[in-house]
Amino acid sequence: MSLATPETSQPGLAATSGPFLAWLEQWYAALPEISLEEYMEANGVTPDKMAVISADLVEGFCYSGPLASPRIADVVEPSAALMQKAYDLGVRRFALVQEFHTHDAPEFEQFGPHCVRGTHEAETVKPLLDLPFADLFTVVLKNSLHPALHTELDAWLGERPDTGTYIAVGDCTDLCLYQLVMHLKLNGNALNSRTNVLVPANCVQTYDLPIEVAQQVGGMPHDGNLLHMLFLYHMALNGAQVCSGIR
Repeated sequence: MSLATPETSQPGLAATSGPFLAWLEQWYAALPEISLEEYMEANGVTPDKMAVISADLVEGFCYSGPLASPRIADVVEPSAALMQKAYDLGVRRFALVQEFHTHDAPEFEQFGPHCVRGTHEAETVKPLLDLPFADLFTVVLKNSLHPALHTELDAWLGERPDTGTYIAVGDCTDLCLYQLVMHLKLNGNALNSRTNVLVPANCVQTYDLPIEVAQQVGGMPHDGNLLHMLFLYHMALNGAQVCSGIR
């Protein structure tokens, strides 16, 4: 028995997916900006039924450490400003979901050691801590990419069952932030609850690792621009409301 030889004449992924990628760029460029106040008024959302949740806005991804990225650092200030805007409109529900790894976390086999508990990398970034209402933050610690596996997130959500609208910010668009948005949306679906999840593109981001650099360090390449757009699209496909920003 012989294995069939692949057809080399078939067009590759770059050729067949070209029209979709062109559409994806246009979709991303046309994302609307949302006025939070107008959104709340138009959809009957009261401040006591809205929450802001961040994913991994910690030192180790933003400012220092082997996985820190300037792309991710750039979303810290917009995220802090958005939290301030939500607070000014009366929102009082804030959760910070953050990596807090054990020293021998299995995840290090994929991404290398990072955000180890007890180190500076695992600390909340200062622009969030400097917000005058930082005492309202509930910090949810996690040892994996997922926000709710063996964490206190579901308990926090369960104590606030009337929350119908979430704003999700942070990183990485295709990793922890994606897992957070999908958990919020799918948890609502499973409970037959119409849960709205807003994702402002200017407050989320992912890292970039070019092929040549990945080959040098022995890692997997990671196209930040493509994966940022593609996973925003995937969140929108699953019912999240993706926008360019929230003012």
